[in-house]
Amino acid sequence: MEETREQSQPVAQQEETAEVMSEAQSVSVDIYDQIYHLRGTDPAYIDALARSVDAKMRAVSAHGGTVDSLRVAVLAALNIADELATLRQRYDSLAGSVNQSQSSLRSRAGTIAGMLDEVLEDRKVG
Repeated sequence: MEETREQSQPVAQQEETAEVMSEAQSVSVDIYDQIYHLRGTDPAYIDALARSVDAKMRAVSAHGGTVDSLRVAVLAALNIADELATLRQRYDSLAGSVNQSQSSLRSRAGTIAGMLDEVLEDRKVG
């Protein structure tokens, strides 16, 4: 997703950008009473993100009583960054638990397979 504006880029990057932009669609979003013209491949997703940022900025503004939009934006960004960090920690913790569970299950499966092999071997002999 990019805000539409002219930028000076090396030719290779310009070609790459042109290729991506040909698939991208223009979307106008309203965030904290400002209109932004963005481009991306999923307008509905961009709109949902913009609504989320707008809601966060309005919540920060209502809570702090500040009217300076830059300050509101920075505080909202910090809140969003905190949420992201918390979710990453939770993800890492859950991923670790899943890895431990998988390891434990593999170990138990190996033990059961060994026991089954012994039983089947005893039946062959007997």
